[in-house]
Amino acid sequence: MDLEGPVAQAHPADTDMRDRLVAVVPLISAYLRRARTDMPPEMRQAFEAAGLGARHGAVLAFVWSSGPVSVSDAARQLGLSLTNTSQLSGELTRAGWLRRDSDPANHRRTLLSVPPERQADFAAFIDRRSEVLLRAMARLTPDQREGFVAGLNAWAEEIEAITPG
Repeated sequence: MDLEGPVAQAHPADTDMRDRLVAVVPLISAYLRRARTDMPPEMRQAFEAAGLGARHGAVLAFVWSSGPVSVSDAARQLGLSLTNTSQLSGELTRAGWLRRDSDPANHRRTLLSVPPERQADFAAFIDRRSEVLLRAMARLTPDQREGFVAGLNAWAEEIEAITPG
């Protein structure tokens, strides 16, 4: 097979690494797409009733992990348009999973946060979804864990570099 591109022109070990990644990345991707199965029942029912999907979940997870955040900051960090992020966060707000408040420092800005009554359900979901990764990380040495996290961060930086924004 004659492949084009920088990996094909690189050292043979790089093509071996690419082949190993090509085998594992779809497995990880499939796992990430199955998030709904790990939702607490109330959360799953609320998402289904409101027609919320994976993109809503990404916004919710970002807001939950970042604390109060502006719609524009969420859009920038998630690589989404401001209009799209505003729509997704509006739908999450109507479903009761996000709260929109005026920024006390700049009343023209809207801050998103997860309402206190939803914190426990979302934390349970995040804990459940994190178990597999944490078990995998526990199998690694401290140096391997640092390398793994460094690799994920480098991958995320490369994705951000090619994501139109």
